[in-house]
Parts: sequence; C-alpha cells; structure tokens
Amino acid sequence: KPVFNPPKNEKKRSNFICYAMKKASEIDVARSRGNYTLLAIDPKTGNVLPRFRRLNEHRACAMRAIVLAMLYYCNINSNLVEASIEKLADECGLSTFSDSGNKSITRASRLINEFLEPMGFVRCKKKKTQSTSNYIPKKIFLTPNFFMLFHISQSTINQYLSEQKKSVNNLKIREKKIFISFSDIKVISKLDEKSARNKILNALINYYSASELTKIGPQGLKKK
Repeated sequence: KPVFNPPKNEKKRSNFICYAMKKASEIDVARSRGNYTLLAIDPKTGNVLPRFRRLNEHRACAMRAIVLAMLYYCNINSNLVEASIEKLADECGLSTFSDSGNKSITRASRLINEFLEPMGFVRCKKKKTQSTSNYIPKKIFLTPNFFMLFHISQSTINQYLSEQKKSVNNLKIREKKIFISFSDIKVISKLDEKSARNKILNALINYYSASELTKIGPQGLKKK
C-alpha cells in the first residue's frame, strides 16, 4: 500500500504546511467531492474530456500518498512542488522495478498526467532539458482546487501569506534597529547607576513596538 515516508533530517516545515498535511491526512482526498463534480479538461487543448476514467482503488491509494508528498515539498509562496516526480514516487512507494532492475515511476506519473492535471488539482510545466530520455521532467504547481480537496480555501492561504510577510518585515525592521550603539555604551559606562538605568530603559522603549511594550509591562522592562 502506498504511503508517504518523508526523508529524515529534512528542515522543519512551516506551520501552514504542517496544518495542511494534517487536514489532508484526516480527509479521504481520493473520495473528495471535487473528484466527482469537477470536469476533466485536456491540458493541451482546453477541451472537456468526454470519456474520463475516475479513480479505481489502486489509484486512489496512490493519490492519498502523493497529495501528502506534494504538500510536504510545496513552496507555498509559489505553489511549486520542489521535488521531481521520481522523488515523489520513491518516497510514496510508487516506484517499481522490473526483473532486470529497471526502475519505473509510471504509477506516479500517470496519476499526475491522467488524473490530477486534467482535474485541475495541479498544473504542470515541462522543464527545459538536454536529456534524450523518454521521460520529460516537469515542474508541478498546486492549484486552489488542490487545497480544496481538504477544505483549505484560497482566502485562508492568502491570510497565512499576509501574516508571513508581516512577520518577515517586522524581523527585518528589528534587525536594522540597534538596541544600544557603541557610542551609547561609552556614554553609559561613564554615568552613575541611576542615569545608566534610565538610559537603557529609554533605549528599550525605543526598541520595542507599542504592542510589545504592553505585553512586556513595566516590571518586564525592568528585568530586561
């Protein structure tokens, strides 16, 4: 049975990705309502596919595993899955080997090309490559429909991205601000204890925002 096994010693995923993976694991994404209500579209022509195969149980199992893998490697800022189809296949147990030892990733690639992409859950873009292999590598992008498989709306994603941007901007501002400059340290070292404390207290007040100062409180400032 296909199961996604994330690699060990990988960097920690963002709170949003962890949240999305939890949601996706709690819901049967292979039997999601969207699988039955969305029209399958030919990615090349844009036409509706009149005869379209729905998921059998084998492919449904593969989908449950690969959805988690795609989320794990998703860059939420660009929606790019930062892993090849081969990597996804290997880590989901979807790679097979012939008697002669040749590896096949057909189970994963066909699921993507014949179901996930026509259904609008992912968008694929061929990579420019000099390879003469029959296998053409692709970039995979997750769409809003993909996240709706486990009931995460685009507005929820936008809210997370907005909060993430604010956090990054606040961090940059904090890094630019110097708590006490070297010249201030020289001045403080020549002051008496009371004057030095007042000087440091004023520096702290200027360093923190109004909301942060409220949380810290007068006693907290004294401790710092």
